[in-house]
Amino acid sequence: MNGERRTQPVLGRLRLRTLISIRWAAVLGQSAAILLVHYGLGYTLPVFHCAAAIGASALLNVVLTLRGPLGRHLPDYHAVLYLAYDVLQLTALLYLTGGLNNPFALLILAPVIVSATALSRPATIGLGGLAVAALTLLAFFHQPLPWPAPGFALPEYYMLGVWQALVIGILFIAAWVGSVSEEARTMSDALVATQVALSRAQRLSELGALAAAAAHELGSPLATIAVVAKEMRREVPKDGPLAEDVALLIEQSDRCREILAQLSRRPDQSQGFEPGRFMPLGQFLDFVAEPYRNEGKPIVIQAAAAGESAGPEPEIERVPEVIHALGTLIQNATQFAGSAVRIEAQWGASEIGIEISDDGPGFPPLLLDRLGEPYVSSRKDQGGHMGLGLFIAQTLLGRYGARLAFGNRREGGARVTVTWDRATAEGIAGGDEHE
Repeated sequence: MNGERRTQPVLGRLRLRTLISIRWAAVLGQSAAILLVHYGLGYTLPVFHCAAAIGASALLNVVLTLRGPLGRHLPDYHAVLYLAYDVLQLTALLYLTGGLNNPFALLILAPVIVSATALSRPATIGLGGLAVAALTLLAFFHQPLPWPAPGFALPEYYMLGVWQALVIGILFIAAWVGSVSEEARTMSDALVATQVALSRAQRLSELGALAAAAAHELGSPLATIAVVAKEMRREVPKDGPLAEDVALLIEQSDRCREILAQLSRRPDQSQGFEPGRFMPLGQFLDFVAEPYRNEGKPIVIQAAAAGESAGPEPEIERVPEVIHALGTLIQNATQFAGSAVRIEAQWGASEIGIEISDDGPGFPPLLLDRLGEPYVSSRKDQGGHMGLGLFIAQTLLGRYGARLAFGNRREGGARVTVTWDRATAEGIAGGDEHE
Protein backbone atom coordinates (compact mmCIF):
# COMPACT_ATOMS: atom_id res chain seq x y z
CA MET A 1 0.00 0.00 0.00
CA ASN A 2 1.00 3.68 -0.34
CA GLY A 3 3.49 2.83 -3.08
CA GLU A 4 5.43 0.34 -0.96
CA ARG A 5 6.70 -2.77 -2.66
CA ARG A 6 6.67 -5.88 -0.52
CA THR A 7 8.96 -8.79 -1.20
CA GLN A 8 7.13 -12.09 -1.36
CA PRO A 9 8.81 -14.99 0.46
CA VAL A 10 10.38 -17.63 -1.75
CA LEU A 11 8.29 -20.78 -1.42
CA GLY A 12 9.98 -24.07 -0.67
CA ARG A 13 9.15 -27.67 -1.46
CA LEU A 14 7.31 -28.67 1.73
CA ARG A 15 3.56 -28.28 1.96
CA LEU A 16 1.93 -27.38 5.26
CA ARG A 17 -0.29 -30.46 4.89
CA THR A 18 2.80 -32.70 4.84
CA LEU A 19 4.21 -31.30 8.08
CA ILE A 20 0.83 -31.49 9.80
CA SER A 21 0.42 -35.12 8.72
CA ILE A 22 3.88 -36.02 10.03
CA ARG A 23 3.11 -34.34 13.34
CA TRP A 24 -0.24 -36.14 13.71
CA ALA A 25 1.59 -39.43 13.16
CA ALA A 26 4.08 -38.40 15.87
CA VAL A 27 1.26 -37.47 18.26
CA LEU A 28 -0.43 -40.85 17.80
CA GLY A 29 2.84 -42.78 18.10
CA GLN A 30 3.97 -40.89 21.20
CA SER A 31 0.59 -41.31 22.87
CA ALA A 32 0.54 -45.05 22.15
CA ALA A 33 4.11 -45.49 23.44
CA ILE A 34 3.45 -43.60 26.70
CA LEU A 35 0.24 -45.50 27.42
CA LEU A 36 1.77 -48.89 26.58
CA VAL A 37 4.90 -48.33 28.68
CA HIS A 38 3.06 -46.82 31.66
CA TYR A 39 -0.03 -49.02 31.80
CA GLY A 40 1.03 -52.07 29.82
CA LEU A 41 4.63 -52.60 30.98
CA GLY A 42 4.21 -51.06 34.41
CA TYR A 43 6.89 -48.34 34.13
CA THR A 44 6.05 -45.32 36.27
CA LEU A 45 6.18 -42.32 33.95
CA PRO A 46 5.15 -38.66 34.48
CA VAL A 47 2.05 -39.19 32.37
CA PHE A 48 0.60 -35.72 33.01
CA HIS A 49 3.73 -33.88 31.87
CA CYS A 50 4.10 -36.19 28.88
CA ALA A 51 0.46 -35.60 27.94
CA ALA A 52 1.07 -31.84 28.14
CA ALA A 53 3.99 -32.09 25.68
CA ILE A 54 1.98 -34.26 23.29
CA GLY A 55 -1.09 -32.04 23.65
CA ALA A 56 0.99 -29.00 22.65
CA SER A 57 1.76 -30.67 19.31
CA ALA A 58 -1.90 -31.57 18.79
CA LEU A 59 -2.95 -28.00 19.61
CA LEU A 60 -0.39 -26.57 17.18
CA ASN A 61 -1.74 -28.84 14.44
CA VAL A 62 -5.31 -27.72 15.11
CA VAL A 63 -4.30 -24.05 14.96
CA LEU A 64 -2.37 -24.51 11.71
CA THR A 65 -5.28 -26.46 10.18
CA LEU A 66 -7.76 -23.70 11.04
CA ARG A 67 -5.47 -21.04 9.62
CA GLY A 68 -5.03 -22.97 6.32
CA PRO A 69 -4.83 -23.38 3.43
CA LEU A 70 -3.12 -26.72 3.94
CA GLY A 71 -1.96 -27.11 0.35
CA ARG A 72 0.32 -24.07 0.32
CA HIS A 73 4.09 -24.44 0.05
CA LEU A 74 6.00 -23.08 3.01
CA PRO A 75 9.10 -20.87 2.77
CA ASP A 76 12.16 -22.75 4.01
CA TYR A 77 12.48 -20.68 7.17
CA HIS A 78 8.87 -21.43 8.14
CA ALA A 79 9.38 -25.14 7.57
CA VAL A 80 12.59 -25.05 9.62
CA LEU A 81 10.74 -23.41 12.51
CA TYR A 82 8.05 -26.10 12.46
CA LEU A 83 10.65 -28.89 12.33
CA ALA A 84 12.68 -27.19 15.07
CA TYR A 85 9.57 -27.27 17.24
CA ASP A 86 9.29 -31.01 16.61
CA VAL A 87 12.91 -31.49 17.73
CA LEU A 88 12.30 -29.49 20.92
CA GLN A 89 9.01 -31.26 21.66
CA LEU A 90 10.65 -34.68 21.29
CA THR A 91 13.56 -33.46 23.44
CA ALA A 92 11.09 -32.55 26.20
CA LEU A 93 9.49 -36.00 26.02
CA LEU A 94 12.87 -37.74 26.11
CA TYR A 95 13.90 -35.61 29.10
CA LEU A 96 10.81 -36.86 30.95
CA THR A 97 11.38 -40.51 29.95
CA GLY A 98 15.04 -41.30 30.52
CA GLY A 99 16.95 -39.23 27.94
CA LEU A 100 19.28 -41.35 25.83
CA ASN A 101 18.29 -44.42 27.88
CA ASN A 102 15.02 -44.28 25.95
CA PRO A 103 15.32 -46.26 22.68
CA PHE A 104 12.91 -43.79 21.04
CA ALA A 105 15.73 -41.22 21.09
CA LEU A 106 16.42 -42.44 17.56
CA LEU A 107 13.33 -40.52 16.39
CA ILE A 108 15.14 -37.23 16.83
CA LEU A 109 16.69 -38.02 13.43
CA ALA A 110 13.28 -37.76 11.72
CA PRO A 111 13.04 -33.93 11.42
CA VAL A 112 16.63 -33.81 10.14
CA ILE A 113 15.80 -36.43 7.48
CA VAL A 114 12.75 -34.41 6.36
CA SER A 115 14.87 -31.27 6.13
CA ALA A 116 17.68 -33.02 4.22
CA THR A 117 15.31 -34.38 1.59
CA ALA A 118 13.22 -31.24 1.03
CA LEU A 119 14.94 -28.10 2.37
CA SER A 120 18.13 -26.23 1.60
CA ARG A 121 21.52 -27.26 2.97
CA PRO A 122 21.79 -24.29 5.40
CA ALA A 123 18.37 -25.21 6.80
CA THR A 124 19.46 -28.83 7.29
CA ILE A 125 22.74 -27.78 8.93
CA GLY A 126 20.89 -25.49 11.34
CA LEU A 127 18.34 -28.14 12.24
CA GLY A 128 21.08 -30.76 12.61
CA GLY A 129 22.98 -28.46 14.96
CA LEU A 130 19.86 -28.05 17.09
CA ALA A 131 19.39 -31.85 17.22
CA VAL A 132 23.03 -32.39 18.25
CA ALA A 133 22.67 -29.78 20.98
CA ALA A 134 19.48 -31.47 22.21
CA LEU A 135 21.17 -34.89 22.31
CA THR A 136 24.13 -33.46 24.22
CA LEU A 137 21.84 -31.93 26.86
CA LEU A 138 19.87 -35.17 27.15
CA ALA A 139 23.10 -37.08 27.75
CA PHE A 140 23.63 -35.10 30.99
CA PHE A 141 20.17 -33.89 32.01
CA HIS A 142 17.12 -36.14 32.09
CA GLN A 143 14.67 -37.79 34.40
CA PRO A 144 15.73 -41.35 35.28
CA LEU A 145 13.98 -44.13 33.46
CA PRO A 146 12.15 -46.21 36.11
CA TRP A 147 13.72 -49.59 35.44
CA PRO A 148 11.96 -52.62 37.03
CA ALA A 149 15.19 -53.61 38.81
CA PRO A 150 16.03 -51.08 41.54
CA GLY A 151 19.36 -49.30 41.07
CA PHE A 152 19.84 -50.51 37.49
CA ALA A 153 21.62 -48.05 35.20
CA LEU A 154 23.28 -48.38 31.80
CA PRO A 155 27.08 -47.88 31.79
CA GLU A 156 28.34 -44.42 30.92
CA TYR A 157 30.45 -45.68 28.02
CA TYR A 158 27.33 -47.28 26.54
CA MET A 159 25.47 -43.96 26.80
CA LEU A 160 28.46 -42.26 25.15
CA GLY A 161 28.21 -44.78 22.32
CA VAL A 162 24.50 -44.03 21.89
CA TRP A 163 25.25 -40.30 21.77
CA GLN A 164 28.02 -40.79 19.23
CA ALA A 165 25.83 -43.01 17.03
CA LEU A 166 23.02 -40.46 16.96
CA VAL A 167 25.34 -37.53 16.30
CA ILE A 168 27.12 -39.39 13.50
CA GLY A 169 23.72 -40.28 12.06
CA ILE A 170 22.74 -36.59 12.03
CA LEU A 171 26.04 -35.57 10.41
CA PHE A 172 25.70 -38.30 7.77
CA ILE A 173 22.15 -37.25 6.95
CA ALA A 174 23.07 -33.57 6.75
CA ALA A 175 26.16 -34.20 4.59
CA TRP A 176 25.32 -37.11 2.30
CA VAL A 177 21.54 -37.34 2.15
CA GLY A 178 21.45 -33.55 1.84
CA SER A 179 23.94 -33.65 -1.05
CA VAL A 180 22.04 -36.36 -2.91
CA SER A 181 18.75 -34.52 -2.43
CA GLU A 182 20.33 -31.24 -3.57
CA GLU A 183 21.54 -32.90 -6.77
CA ALA A 184 18.09 -34.36 -7.36
CA ARG A 185 16.47 -30.95 -6.80
CA THR A 186 18.97 -29.30 -9.15
CA MET A 187 18.29 -31.88 -11.84
CA SER A 188 14.54 -31.49 -11.37
CA ASP A 189 14.77 -27.69 -11.70
CA ALA A 190 16.91 -28.02 -14.82
CA LEU A 191 14.47 -30.49 -16.40
CA VAL A 192 11.62 -28.08 -15.68
CA ALA A 193 13.61 -25.31 -17.38
CA THR A 194 14.18 -27.63 -20.34
CA GLN A 195 10.48 -28.43 -20.59
CA VAL A 196 9.61 -24.72 -20.44
CA ALA A 197 12.08 -23.95 -23.24
CA LEU A 198 10.74 -26.77 -25.41
CA SER A 199 7.15 -25.79 -24.67
CA ARG A 200 7.90 -22.22 -25.72
CA ALA A 201 9.53 -23.41 -28.95
CA GLN A 202 6.55 -25.65 -29.65
CA ARG A 203 4.10 -22.79 -29.07
CA LEU A 204 6.09 -20.58 -31.43
CA SER A 205 6.04 -23.33 -34.06
CA GLU A 206 2.30 -23.78 -33.63
CA LEU A 207 1.82 -20.02 -33.87
CA GLY A 208 3.79 -20.00 -37.13
CA ALA A 209 1.66 -22.82 -38.53
CA LEU A 210 -1.51 -20.98 -37.47
CA ALA A 211 -0.29 -17.79 -39.17
CA ALA A 212 0.48 -19.74 -42.36
CA ALA A 213 -2.98 -21.33 -42.30
CA ALA A 214 -4.66 -17.95 -41.71
CA ALA A 215 -2.66 -16.42 -44.58
CA HIS A 216 -3.77 -19.25 -46.85
CA GLU A 217 -7.43 -18.83 -45.91
CA LEU A 218 -7.31 -15.03 -46.38
CA GLY A 219 -5.62 -15.35 -49.76
CA SER A 220 -8.82 -16.21 -51.69
CA PRO A 221 -11.02 -13.30 -50.53
CA LEU A 222 -8.09 -10.90 -50.92
CA ALA A 223 -7.56 -12.07 -54.51
CA THR A 224 -11.27 -11.44 -55.19
CA ILE A 225 -10.95 -7.91 -53.79
CA ALA A 226 -7.93 -7.27 -56.01
CA VAL A 227 -9.76 -8.50 -59.15
CA VAL A 228 -12.84 -6.37 -58.39
CA ALA A 229 -10.66 -3.31 -57.70
CA LYS A 230 -8.86 -3.69 -61.04
CA GLU A 231 -12.21 -3.99 -62.88
CA MET A 232 -13.38 -0.83 -61.14
CA ARG A 233 -10.22 0.96 -62.31
CA ARG A 234 -11.06 0.13 -65.94
CA GLU A 235 -14.60 1.46 -65.60
CA VAL A 236 -13.91 4.55 -63.51
CA PRO A 237 -12.68 7.60 -65.49
CA LYS A 238 -9.06 8.46 -64.80
CA ASP A 239 -10.01 12.02 -63.81
CA GLY A 240 -13.12 10.94 -61.92
CA PRO A 241 -13.65 11.49 -58.15
CA LEU A 242 -13.26 7.73 -57.38
CA ALA A 243 -10.09 7.12 -59.40
CA GLU A 244 -7.77 7.97 -56.52
CA ASP A 245 -9.71 5.75 -54.07
CA VAL A 246 -9.63 2.81 -56.48
CA ALA A 247 -5.87 3.21 -56.96
CA LEU A 248 -5.39 3.27 -53.19
CA LEU A 249 -7.55 0.14 -52.84
CA ILE A 250 -5.40 -1.72 -55.39
CA GLU A 251 -2.18 -0.56 -53.74
CA GLN A 252 -3.28 -1.69 -50.28
CA SER A 253 -4.58 -5.04 -51.54
CA ASP A 254 -1.16 -5.68 -53.15
CA ARG A 255 0.49 -4.81 -49.83
CA CYS A 256 -1.80 -7.23 -47.98
CA ARG A 257 -0.85 -9.97 -50.43
CA GLU A 258 2.85 -9.36 -49.71
CA ILE A 259 2.23 -9.54 -45.95
CA LEU A 260 0.26 -12.77 -46.29
CA ALA A 261 3.02 -14.25 -48.44
CA GLN A 262 5.54 -13.51 -45.66
CA LEU A 263 3.26 -15.02 -43.02
CA SER A 264 2.79 -18.20 -45.01
CA ARG A 265 6.53 -18.65 -45.58
CA ARG A 266 7.98 -20.81 -42.78
CA PRO A 267 11.69 -20.54 -41.90
CA ASP A 268 12.61 -23.96 -43.21
CA GLN A 269 10.77 -23.32 -46.47
CA SER A 270 12.89 -20.22 -47.08
CA GLN A 271 15.73 -22.54 -48.06
CA GLY A 272 13.57 -24.59 -50.36
CA PHE A 273 12.90 -27.51 -48.02
CA GLU A 274 9.58 -28.98 -47.12
CA PRO A 275 8.78 -29.61 -43.43
CA GLY A 276 9.21 -33.12 -42.09
CA ARG A 277 11.61 -34.26 -44.82
CA PHE A 278 15.02 -35.93 -44.51
CA MET A 279 18.16 -34.12 -45.67
CA PRO A 280 21.71 -35.27 -46.42
CA LEU A 281 23.98 -34.90 -43.39
CA GLY A 282 26.10 -32.06 -44.80
CA GLN A 283 23.05 -30.17 -46.01
CA PHE A 284 21.38 -30.71 -42.65
CA LEU A 285 24.35 -29.22 -40.76
CA ASP A 286 24.41 -26.25 -43.13
CA PHE A 287 20.70 -25.74 -42.44
CA VAL A 288 21.23 -25.86 -38.66
CA ALA A 289 24.23 -23.47 -38.80
CA GLU A 290 22.58 -20.91 -41.09
CA PRO A 291 21.02 -18.72 -38.33
CA TYR A 292 24.44 -18.33 -36.64
CA ARG A 293 26.42 -17.18 -39.67
CA ASN A 294 25.58 -13.56 -38.89
CA GLU A 295 27.75 -13.69 -35.75
CA GLY A 296 30.64 -12.31 -37.80
CA LYS A 297 32.70 -15.51 -37.70
CA PRO A 298 32.78 -17.97 -40.60
CA ILE A 299 31.38 -21.46 -40.02
CA VAL A 300 33.21 -24.06 -42.09
CA ILE A 301 31.34 -27.33 -42.64
CA GLN A 302 32.89 -30.52 -43.98
CA ALA A 303 31.11 -33.84 -44.36
CA ALA A 304 32.86 -36.93 -45.71
CA ALA A 305 32.70 -40.70 -45.66
CA ALA A 306 35.08 -42.51 -43.29
CA GLY A 307 36.03 -45.05 -45.95
CA GLU A 308 34.95 -46.88 -49.06
CA SER A 309 32.65 -49.15 -47.08
CA ALA A 310 30.88 -46.21 -45.39
CA GLY A 311 27.99 -46.26 -47.82
CA PRO A 312 25.98 -43.29 -49.09
CA GLU A 313 25.66 -40.05 -47.14
CA PRO A 314 23.13 -40.50 -44.29
CA GLU A 315 19.79 -38.72 -44.42
CA ILE A 316 18.79 -36.85 -41.22
CA GLU A 317 15.29 -35.67 -40.46
CA ARG A 318 14.88 -32.07 -39.33
CA VAL A 319 13.44 -32.82 -35.89
CA PRO A 320 13.03 -29.52 -33.96
CA GLU A 321 14.64 -30.88 -30.78
CA VAL A 322 17.76 -32.04 -32.64
CA ILE A 323 18.00 -28.76 -34.57
CA HIS A 324 17.71 -26.80 -31.32
CA ALA A 325 20.35 -28.92 -29.56
CA LEU A 326 22.92 -28.77 -32.38
CA GLY A 327 22.15 -25.07 -32.82
CA THR A 328 22.96 -24.47 -29.16
CA LEU A 329 26.35 -26.16 -29.57
CA ILE A 330 27.11 -24.13 -32.72
CA GLN A 331 25.99 -20.89 -31.09
CA ASN A 332 28.17 -21.61 -28.07
CA ALA A 333 31.16 -22.18 -30.39
CA THR A 334 30.57 -18.95 -32.35
CA GLN A 335 30.39 -16.91 -29.14
CA PHE A 336 33.78 -18.14 -27.93
CA ALA A 337 35.59 -18.58 -31.25
CA GLY A 338 38.51 -16.31 -32.01
CA SER A 339 38.16 -16.32 -35.79
CA ALA A 340 36.17 -19.32 -37.06
CA VAL A 341 34.09 -22.38 -36.19
CA ARG A 342 34.61 -25.76 -37.83
CA ILE A 343 31.97 -28.48 -38.11
CA GLU A 344 33.38 -31.77 -39.33
CA ALA A 345 31.10 -34.74 -39.93
CA GLN A 346 32.11 -38.28 -40.82
CA TRP A 347 29.96 -41.29 -41.42
CA GLY A 348 30.71 -44.96 -41.58
CA ALA A 349 28.67 -48.06 -42.12
CA SER A 350 27.50 -48.13 -38.51
CA GLU A 351 28.26 -44.73 -36.94
CA ILE A 352 28.01 -40.99 -37.54
CA GLY A 353 30.29 -38.48 -35.84
CA ILE A 354 29.94 -34.68 -35.74
CA GLU A 355 32.70 -32.52 -34.24
CA ILE A 356 32.05 -28.83 -33.52
CA SER A 357 35.25 -26.95 -32.66
CA ASP A 358 36.44 -23.37 -32.29
CA ASP A 359 39.73 -21.54 -31.78
CA GLY A 360 38.70 -19.74 -28.60
CA PRO A 361 39.95 -20.16 -25.02
CA GLY A 362 38.46 -23.67 -24.67
CA PHE A 363 36.60 -25.18 -21.75
CA PRO A 364 38.02 -24.57 -18.25
CA PRO A 365 39.85 -27.81 -17.29
CA LEU A 366 38.21 -27.88 -13.87
CA LEU A 367 34.75 -27.96 -15.48
CA LEU A 368 35.41 -30.52 -18.21
CA ASP A 369 34.19 -33.47 -16.15
CA ARG A 370 31.01 -31.62 -15.16
CA LEU A 371 29.99 -30.12 -18.51
CA GLY A 372 26.49 -31.22 -19.44
CA GLU A 373 25.32 -31.07 -15.83
CA PRO A 374 22.70 -28.42 -15.02
CA TYR A 375 23.84 -25.01 -13.77
CA VAL A 376 27.48 -25.62 -14.67
CA SER A 377 28.91 -22.68 -16.64
CA SER A 378 32.18 -20.82 -16.90
CA ARG A 379 30.35 -17.54 -17.42
CA LYS A 380 27.64 -17.38 -14.75
CA ASP A 381 28.68 -13.83 -14.01
CA GLN A 382 28.16 -12.71 -17.60
CA GLY A 383 24.68 -11.60 -18.45
CA GLY A 384 22.79 -14.21 -16.48
CA HIS A 385 24.15 -17.33 -18.19
CA MET A 386 22.89 -20.18 -15.99
CA GLY A 387 24.75 -23.11 -17.52
CA LEU A 388 21.60 -24.77 -18.88
CA GLY A 389 22.43 -24.57 -22.60
CA LEU A 390 24.79 -27.56 -22.71
CA PHE A 391 22.55 -29.51 -20.32
CA ILE A 392 19.50 -28.96 -22.54
CA ALA A 393 21.48 -29.85 -25.67
CA GLN A 394 22.80 -33.04 -24.08
CA THR A 395 19.36 -33.99 -22.79
CA LEU A 396 17.69 -33.48 -26.17
CA LEU A 397 20.39 -35.30 -28.15
CA GLY A 398 20.45 -38.12 -25.59
CA ARG A 399 16.72 -38.49 -26.07
CA TYR A 400 17.40 -39.23 -29.73
CA GLY A 401 20.20 -41.69 -29.10
CA ALA A 402 23.25 -39.40 -29.44
CA ARG A 403 26.31 -39.36 -27.17
CA LEU A 404 28.19 -36.15 -26.34
CA ALA A 405 31.83 -35.67 -25.35
CA PHE A 406 33.43 -32.37 -24.36
CA GLY A 407 37.13 -31.60 -24.69
CA ASN A 408 39.78 -29.10 -25.75
CA ARG A 409 41.90 -29.10 -28.89
CA ARG A 410 45.68 -29.42 -28.56
CA GLU A 411 46.18 -26.24 -30.56
CA GLY A 412 43.64 -24.40 -28.40
CA GLY A 413 39.89 -24.07 -28.42
CA ALA A 414 36.92 -26.16 -27.42
CA ARG A 415 35.65 -29.32 -29.07
CA VAL A 416 32.26 -31.02 -28.76
CA THR A 417 31.79 -34.43 -30.35
CA VAL A 418 28.33 -35.84 -31.11
CA THR A 419 28.21 -39.55 -31.96
CA TRP A 420 25.23 -41.50 -33.30
CA ASP A 421 24.67 -45.06 -34.30
CA ARG A 422 23.84 -44.68 -37.97
CA ALA A 423 20.67 -46.73 -37.76
CA THR A 424 19.44 -44.52 -34.92
CA ALA A 425 20.27 -41.26 -36.69
CA GLU A 426 18.62 -42.28 -39.94
CA GLY A 427 15.51 -43.39 -38.04
CA ILE A 428 15.60 -40.34 -35.82
CA ALA A 429 11.84 -39.80 -35.97
CA GLY A 430 11.52 -42.81 -33.67
CA GLY A 431 14.03 -41.36 -31.23
CA ASP A 432 11.59 -41.37 -28.34
CA GLU A 433 12.55 -44.98 -27.78
CA HIS A 434 16.00 -43.85 -26.65
CA GLU A 435 14.86 -41.81 -23.69
